[in-house]
Amino acid sequence: MKKKNIVKNNRDFQRIIHNNKPYKYKDYIIYMERIEEGEYHFGISVSKKLGNAVIRNKLKRQIRAIIHEKDYQKNFNCIIILGKGILGRTYDEMKENLLEALKRLDVYR
Repeated sequence: MKKKNIVKNNRDFQRIIHNNKPYKYKDYIIYMERIEEGEYHFGISVSKKLGNAVIRNKLKRQIRAIIHEKDYQKNFNCIIILGKGILGRTYDEMKENLLEALKRLDVYR
């Protein structure tokens, strides 16, 4: 995932979360915001309840790697929040579940 395709500002996270309904799929809660023009953007949120910084950063790296594998449509912002059940999953299960959730949200090209 390129740096230009990342949501980083707290203000943007809050806007997307408060103005859109959540889509829940297994260990993920996804908030999707359609915008009129521009690139796609992803934001990843991992709670401190999931583990120490090493574990949280590892999960974020894995999610970024999964997102980077596909081509997406333009004109949307997406926030992915990881749930506690993600700790019991292997990388392949995480990948399968996240790609299925994104497929149901219709964001692939």
